Amino acid sequence: MREALKDALVDILRAGTQKGRIWGEEDSPPDDRPSVVLIVGVNGTGKTTSVAKLAQAYREDGESVVVAAADTFRAAAIEQLKSWGDVVGADVIAHKQGADPGAVVFDAMSAAESRNADVVLIDTAGRLHTKFNLMEELGKIRRVIERKLPEGPDEVMLVLDATTGQNALVQAKAFAEVVPITALCLTKLDGTSKGGIVFAVSDQLQIPVRFIGTGEQPEDLTPFDAGEFVDALFQ
Repeated sequence: MREALKDALVDILRAGTQKGRIWGEEDSPPDDRPSVVLIVGVNGTGKTTSVAKLAQAYREDGESVVVAAADTFRAAAIEQLKSWGDVVGADVIAHKQGADPGAVVFDAMSAAESRNADVVLIDTAGRLHTKFNLMEELGKIRRVIERKLPEGPDEVMLVLDATTGQNALVQAKAFAEVVPITALCLTKLDGTSKGGIVFAVSDQLQIPVRFIGTGEQPEDLTPFDAGEFVDALFQ
């Protein structure tokens, strides 16, 4: 029974693994343009740090990265991302606090094209899913991307805090109404929390977990392994 339960849990976590043009099974992005990843989530989940970790992973693979600091709502987010860019060796495109985030995204994608960059990572404001205007802003960012890239971003990654519990499902449902989420990044998985809410998210929304964050360092981002995750739950 124990092994059957583990197999069933692994199957739940493998739901939706075909989604996405970078980490999934859908058609890969063409070689003549940068891949585009939109990162969303609420404040406090480790979203901006996850952007930096992802940039670090791409840089380690020898790819050039442009990061859009589209969280213009919070000045500290812009400075934080610039600092991370210096650490991981990624170009950060930023405007002033309060600027139009859509303009930042447009400039970042244009810069990536002119510099022949491999990847564009777009950080967004840590908007609360209960704030209608902020969610509308996220929809505008998506439309800016689609003007330059009709098929839209290649991946939309939602960052969730492993300690959040049931509210993570509420967040995922709200964001999924605005942007087509193709991947989850589960942060703060340091052993103090099991992150079991991802079963509900994967099951109800068919969104795969792609990465887990286990610390604050640039290298603390690991590809998600459903089998290992389930085994850890039973230890």
